[in-house]
Amino acid sequence: MHTNRSVTIRQTIPGTVVYPESLTGFINQTTELITNDSKQLVYNIYGEQEVVTDEDSICPCCKTHMHVHGQITRVLKHESKGKTACRLFVKVTRFKCPKCHKTHVQQIPYECQNHRMTTALYKQITHYLEQHDTSLKKIAKNCGVDSHTVKAIDKERLLNKYTTMEGSRRKLKKPSEYSRYLGIDEFKLHNGHQYATHIIDLETGHILWIAFGKKKQIVYDFINHVGDKWMCHVKAVSCDMNAYFYSAFKEMCPWVQVVYDRFHVIKNLNDKVIAMVRKDEQRRLIEEGNFSQARSLKRCRYLLMSSPKTLERKDALANQGILLDSGDVLFRKEPKIRKGGLKKRYNQLLKENELFFAIDLVKEELTQAYSTRDEDEMADHLTHVVEICEGTKNVHFKWFSNLILKHWNGLISHAVLRLSNGKIEGINNRIKTVRRMSYGFRDDEYFFLKLMDMSRYRPA
Repeated sequence: MHTNRSVTIRQTIPGTVVYPESLTGFINQTTELITNDSKQLVYNIYGEQEVVTDEDSICPCCKTHMHVHGQITRVLKHESKGKTACRLFVKVTRFKCPKCHKTHVQQIPYECQNHRMTTALYKQITHYLEQHDTSLKKIAKNCGVDSHTVKAIDKERLLNKYTTMEGSRRKLKKPSEYSRYLGIDEFKLHNGHQYATHIIDLETGHILWIAFGKKKQIVYDFINHVGDKWMCHVKAVSCDMNAYFYSAFKEMCPWVQVVYDRFHVIKNLNDKVIAMVRKDEQRRLIEEGNFSQARSLKRCRYLLMSSPKTLERKDALANQGILLDSGDVLFRKEPKIRKGGLKKRYNQLLKENELFFAIDLVKEELTQAYSTRDEDEMADHLTHVVEICEGTKNVHFKWFSNLILKHWNGLISHAVLRLSNGKIEGINNRIKTVRRMSYGFRDDEYFFLKLMDMSRYRPA
């Protein structure tokens, strides 16, 4: 009986095999149920591999009939049954050639290439990996293998799926279908200002290209990868306010219309204008000794960023007595009551400060600009935004007007194409989830392949 010091024999089951249909030629089986060091139940199955054909006994070098030269035992991990792992102890015949004196070991038909496991276990691990809802460590524990082995199998699967060999180098496969609208954005890869950029199909959400950095060379490489014929089908690209991406697409593919995302325009207005103006005004009032008005500007940042319709809706909910948070009795969390009078306080802030009134006008013009489908009408509204910003003679408003003028063509093209980076920002959130789920990735190549596979997964 084959035992190790680290296992305890529970029972011996003669003539029993777990999933015998996948083990061709495995005879004379005996199974024992043991417990390993991790207190996991393991089936140890002992048997012998039958010599089915004469090909095993023919010398691969000189084609001479070989003689039996003994037996050796090969240990293979097999498909698990529930939470119980399984190992095969297979005795295979060892042959020796009488002519060239070389030895040859009988091949096991169900042994997986490059891994000490059966093809059934390999298929089981691959099935778990394709579900995208289980970590490598959990798959390794369920299948009774090491997590590095699961990672190697997953990377091999992804390389075969998304790459191809060209000479001695691997390259990404070209997209199988044409795309009309693309999205491009960068995401944080590692600490220390290390970024990567991905390009997606906005209609399907598939990641088509990933590369290190966030420069225009990434766009050049992508266009060279897919070719001019493929790019002829692309109508527009949605991106943030990155000037590198705009100039690269216009240089390589002038027929492609670049559309700047609305979210980033509003975000710049909120962070670089509204927030900074409120701080400057509060600082000015404190220096003038007007502490009461300076105190009124506290906790009004999001009030100034909100639209009048949003404030009216929140006031209506407060009047109905709907709670903001019902609280929790178990952990003694007090319920939060909605505060009313938001619209009244907002109007009071506009009366007391001209810059806040200018902010309200800019927000209204931007709302009308993004609600129209006519480029000329949108250009008129953006022109009014620039005039309002220049009229305030405030440094933050001037910065925003320069931002609009520098990105003019990409902004007004939104009226017709109506593209946004919403889908690619959603993929950025999923990228963070994939990274947290695996507690980070040291292998960037494997991480990028994992992201491409994640973008194509659709749960049943």
